[in-house]
Amino acid sequence: MTFVRGLQNLHCLEEKSVVTIGSFDGVHIGHQAILQQVKEAAERLQVPSVAMTFEPQPREYFSAERAPARLMRLREKIDTLLATGVDRVVCLQFNRQLRNLSADDFVEQVLVRGLGVQSLIVGDDFHFGCDRRGDFALLTEQGKRYGFDVQDTATVEVDGCRVSSTLVREVVERADFTRAAELLGRPFSISGVVGYGQQLGRELGFPTANVQLNRFSAPLSGVFAVKVNVAGSIYRGAANVGLRPTVGDLLKPILEVHLLDFAGDLYGQRIVVEFVHKIRDEEKFTSLEKLVATISHDVEMIREWFLQADRLASG
Repeated sequence: MTFVRGLQNLHCLEEKSVVTIGSFDGVHIGHQAILQQVKEAAERLQVPSVAMTFEPQPREYFSAERAPARLMRLREKIDTLLATGVDRVVCLQFNRQLRNLSADDFVEQVLVRGLGVQSLIVGDDFHFGCDRRGDFALLTEQGKRYGFDVQDTATVEVDGCRVSSTLVREVVERADFTRAAELLGRPFSISGVVGYGQQLGRELGFPTANVQLNRFSAPLSGVFAVKVNVAGSIYRGAANVGLRPTVGDLLKPILEVHLLDFAGDLYGQRIVVEFVHKIRDEEKFTSLEKLVATISHDVEMIREWFLQADRLASG
């Protein structure tokens, strides 16, 4: 399994392939069904399977701050795509050069010459190219010209609803983590490397591991009970996702996690934070004293929530 980044690096792929294209935000069970379809076709044809995505996502390129909140950052997406078993993940930078490619040039330069596409699997609502001519019909026509076939993607529904990144985003936003896990095929989590902050949490008596989200908005906000994977060990914790309105020092949201019953240095470590229950929305307090009192109450509520969960699990 390999990761290839950049249009300029496609020349190293000197064989035919089965390709699918998408943003793959969340890599939910709908995406997983498409990737399974791609792998099965690649196995029949005895060629590599390829998932191609873009960074930034096209909607982010065109809409910037108005784009929907991401479910996962690029590294999480690449790791999750590779974990599905596709042979290659290709990520192209969505920039002016790519944006200005016509639909015909995209097919010739990227799909045919770059990826050696033998079979392409995309949704019938897929559009591309600066001239907006790129659609399922054009791909089918170009496939006849260049010798590749085009197949529609599989559709997955849960309780009569088509699974999509938009649906997952809505479910996560309302903190329905049981439903989110059903749509994702795994618990909803955010991962990242713990960085240095202002160490305000330590000063307030609740040291936190800070993970920069590096995005204008997050798919959820507030205070949560979480499970945190640190180098394979699982800890319980209290997490805040937001802008810290009481301190008022942030323009982009950050993930702050206070691990219960933990002592140690997490700086520089990659952690995975699984969200299990929402405690409250983020609030702005009139003083740090009120903030500390509320955090203390949050931590006690989270401890009690985990105790109740343990009791239910034990029958």
